[in-house]
Amino acid sequence: MQAQIQALLVAQGGAGTGGGVTGSNAGPHMEVAKPAIFNGEAGKVGGFITACRLYLRMKLRETTVEEQVQWVLLYVQGGSADVWKENIMEELESGEMEYETAEEFFTSLRKEFGGGEEESVKVAELRRMDQGGRTMEEFVQEFKRAARGSRYEGRLLMEEFKRGMSGGIWRKLMESENPLTSIEQ
Repeated sequence: MQAQIQALLVAQGGAGTGGGVTGSNAGPHMEVAKPAIFNGEAGKVGGFITACRLYLRMKLRETTVEEQVQWVLLYVQGGSADVWKENIMEELESGEMEYETAEEFFTSLRKEFGGGEEESVKVAELRRMDQGGRTMEEFVQEFKRAARGSRYEGRLLMEEFKRGMSGGIWRKLMESENPLTSIEQ
């Protein structure tokens, strides 16, 4: 199995023709999507942070926290985010502020742009969501993404899920012997 993985990595122009592939040297050779530009919209801060976190872990792990923060700030542009970015950059350059970890910076970003608004945006998204032409698997994944951060749990979450299902599937589930009690079913 290790030989197959090694051959695949070599064929893709990846790491290590001269030895074993380890997690620490495989990252820089992988293609990782960069985050979309973040303009300060509350409903998008979570996805932006997730994309940045993944990129930092895969590509910029060996860089300093300051370099990681500056890299993330490259993708903070437009809207209310510009003013916030300018303030953060001034504070960093003057030494007024220093982040010990990238996670500390992400917490600051989420606090500034997420706040309570993100939860209400997630709830509104759940309430608008319907299966439409998507497969059930696609709908489940999209619903799970929207549910994260909404604080909806248990029965309330299941009611929103059922409400969003296509009518035919919903009817079949209601007629079944085992009623739906979780999204995982």
